[in-house]
Amino acid sequence: MKSTSLAAPTVLLVDDNRDGLLVRRLVLEEAGFQVQIATGGAEALSLFRSNRFDVVVTDYRMPLMNGDELIVRLRALEANVRIILLSGFVEPLGLTEANTGADAVVAKSSSEPVHLVRWVRRLISTTPRKPPARQDAMPPNGAGKSGTL
Repeated sequence: MKSTSLAAPTVLLVDDNRDGLLVRRLVLEEAGFQVQIATGGAEALSLFRSNRFDVVVTDYRMPLMNGDELIVRLRALEANVRIILLSGFVEPLGLTEANTGADAVVAKSSSEPVHLVRWVRRLISTTPRKPPARQDAMPPNGAGKSGTL
């Protein structure tokens, strides 16, 4: 019989890079989390439909279904799912919580393990909230945009 009160929090880790998956899995397991891995978006969605996860951590650049599309599909299944997006291209692509729909965006770097564990803990300890709205469209009346091109 499963006791939910004593069970370690569960994390779904999604990345097409097996080495990255293994390293992040070890980091998260050492921090006390139960981790399941998926090597792509379709596998992640299948696992998500059949299991309960406290947090989903996904890479951004993956073949067939990138992290952005995975986030949209996960939110369609469960609007309040907590999601962390990982990318080595956070700055160049301008990835933010607002334009990706993730609860947190973490850059792949030497300090990534610390930030990843911190964000997983933070998201698990907070009450579910309304997911961040994607801001793909221009603000009403062009607010916040300069009048020049």
